[in-house]
Amino acid sequence: MTEVDRAAEHAISEIVDDRHPGARILGEELTPSVEHSGELTFVVDPLDGTTNFLHGFPWYAVSIAAMEHGELSAGVVLNVSSGELFTATAGGGARVNGQPMHVSPITDASRALIGTGFPFKEVGHTDEYLRMMSRVMRETAGIRRPGSASLDLADVACGRFEGFWELTLAPWDIAAGLLLVREAGGVVTNIAGEPCPVAHTSLVAGNPTMHAWLMEALK
Repeated sequence: MTEVDRAAEHAISEIVDDRHPGARILGEELTPSVEHSGELTFVVDPLDGTTNFLHGFPWYAVSIAAMEHGELSAGVVLNVSSGELFTATAGGGARVNGQPMHVSPITDASRALIGTGFPFKEVGHTDEYLRMMSRVMRETAGIRRPGSASLDLADVACGRFEGFWELTLAPWDIAAGLLLVREAGGVVTNIAGEPCPVAHTSLVAGNPTMHAWLMEALK
């Protein structure tokens, strides 16, 4: 985590403390292991795509989700470079720049664009991941790895990606994106097919048909 991440996370923390006294914050720097099963919790990634930011690659985001009693209630992902703002509320749908958004209607794998994230810390997963990638590459229109999980999930939610998978993600990487995809009509699970938690986890997302296809392809 860089000084930029820390400074941004502390700035967000000050705003939360001012507007929601007593709320907890789950983030990589401030409280990486706090339980979020009780009162209001904000799950914060102040700079998702840090490596992109440091190299001047214009694809990074701020991701914030609110959880009440352990359930996601609201989420927002801001693409800092483009200014696109993705929002969702539980039961209220998902939007991009204020307009309703939905997952892609494409159900043919040969026409599908799939997002992913390469293992870079858990190198023990590399061989497993390469086997998965080989299958997906052969049977789809292509794979993209932009380097920001929150934006990858936003791209599933707005229909740019038909699916996305990654083997190791943190809660602050995915919390807001989970709600975006679900409220846009998509499906998100872990790689075992269980409902994806706001936790350190694997993740498979997509429109309902492509999620099912990806689950089979990744076996």
